[in-house]
Amino acid sequence: MQIGVIGLGRMGGNIVRRLQHGGHRCVVFDRHPAAVDALVAEGASGAARLEDLPALLEAPRAVWVMLPAGEATESTVRQLGALLQAGDIVIDGGNTFYRDDIRRAEALAEKGIRHVDVGTSGGVWGFERGYCLMIGGEKAVVDRLDPVFATLAPGTGEIARTPGRAGRDPRVELGYLHCGPHGAGHFVKMIHNGIEYGLMQAYAEGFNILGRAAGKSYAPAEAYRLDLADIAELWRRGSVIGSWLLDLTAIALAEDPALEGFAGRVADSGEGRWTVAAAIEEAVPAPVLSAALYARFRSREEHDFADKLLSAMRHQFGGHAEPKAGD
Repeated sequence: MQIGVIGLGRMGGNIVRRLQHGGHRCVVFDRHPAAVDALVAEGASGAARLEDLPALLEAPRAVWVMLPAGEATESTVRQLGALLQAGDIVIDGGNTFYRDDIRRAEALAEKGIRHVDVGTSGGVWGFERGYCLMIGGEKAVVDRLDPVFATLAPGTGEIARTPGRAGRDPRVELGYLHCGPHGAGHFVKMIHNGIEYGLMQAYAEGFNILGRAAGKSYAPAEAYRLDLADIAELWRRGSVIGSWLLDLTAIALAEDPALEGFAGRVADSGEGRWTVAAAIEEAVPAPVLSAALYARFRSREEHDFADKLLSAMRHQFGGHAEPKAGD
């Protein structure tokens, strides 16, 4: 299948690579020409301007937008609405607020252009591991894009099948799901990221306690000097709290046991705030997720080992840099 991809950053570039590895033909654009040139050298077709991209695609067109939420995505989707034709599809694979999806889908539908929202999880490891995809939109349109989703998704891999799933959608076991109508994909991804905040905070706080076990508040017999890198590695193997986040924690601690490469200022990209807002709207208690969000706010004022570990985890899975002081 032929597909256009706009936004060739940490995830967008690897999405193109995985698609091309799976036999799809990609036409790419980015405001940084070097990013386009790099993928052209790997077999993609490049557009010098956004306005040139539709002419390089066969109708009906599908264009994947992989840009930061907010104005970057807003302006690009608006431009595509003027450039594309009825029957074409705009796919938003970024971390967009789900209500923006609904609004944009309605605006594009007036021109006969379809909209699909895709919550995309996989970070900088997606080319190798695949991407977990949470999809919203019209069923017929989502089904038309199935070859793209099947290529990007991880596949079954070595994960054992869950008992009792007979008769359910088999695509879920491959790592992608049509969650519902417009916005549903990004709504599910929003909650996914809110949970991510809570899991990361739990690991960070636990390792912080372990790291301080040799402190003066303990009796000499209890002043344990613990190797956090070895504990993380240990827990990866057979522990009930094993996870990919723990795998990444083990990598970070093996590379830099004191996490001296991190200041401990932890950014939030929006989904945690939206998750807490949704919990308030639904009157659903979410104390862990709320506290994890507030801990990130606090980390920008004072920093300890837990904050450094949060930053290290974000760098491992997404290549995220720490915000500068005052951001």
